[in-house]
Amino acid sequence: MAAVHVSTHPLLVHKLAKLRAHDTPPPIFRELVYEISQVLFYEATRAVPLRDVPVRTPLVECVGKELDVKVGLVPVLRAGLGMANAMLDALPEAAVWHIGLYRDHATLKPVTYYNKLPAQPVMGLGIVLDPMLATGGSAIEAIRLLKQAGTPQVRFIGLIAAPEGVAALQAAHPDVDIYLAAVDSHLNELGYIVPGLGDAGDRQFGTT
Repeated sequence: MAAVHVSTHPLLVHKLAKLRAHDTPPPIFRELVYEISQVLFYEATRAVPLRDVPVRTPLVECVGKELDVKVGLVPVLRAGLGMANAMLDALPEAAVWHIGLYRDHATLKPVTYYNKLPAQPVMGLGIVLDPMLATGGSAIEAIRLLKQAGTPQVRFIGLIAAPEGVAALQAAHPDVDIYLAAVDSHLNELGYIVPGLGDAGDRQFGTT
């Protein structure tokens, strides 16, 4: 079973409290999503493979390191977009592939409405981005699509998860590591994470 990594970095925990607050306005909310996501991105890429490269400093030539894998960011529309921006700023050469999924509020099942993944993998590591891992349905489907496209390795980064979502994702994709800022108490009867932060997409884009 792949690991679940919940960050305990003090700055991230500090920012998470502000992210949860109901009166945090959309501009500040977006900034917090950006800042937390970038911390999680560094943690999720800690073990990516490297290769040697020659580097000439102002003094001598030495051996440096560069990534030995093509990284692809796969934000689940629309809430994953704020996370992708943070990671793209940290690694500008990463590819970005969008997947559009929404949750049917009657069945709580994911429905795919947009998928532009390539027929052949152009990334060695695909990272699915979705702020909320609630029932797990959207993450499970996005990862399935990545694997179907032949992506060799997949990871998931979210902000807040429910235990039910974590368990469902692990059951469906036991080889996928999960990186989170927090695992909350439970899902309510409407499928929202408690205590959570509400709808991450609405709060980012001011459409509550």
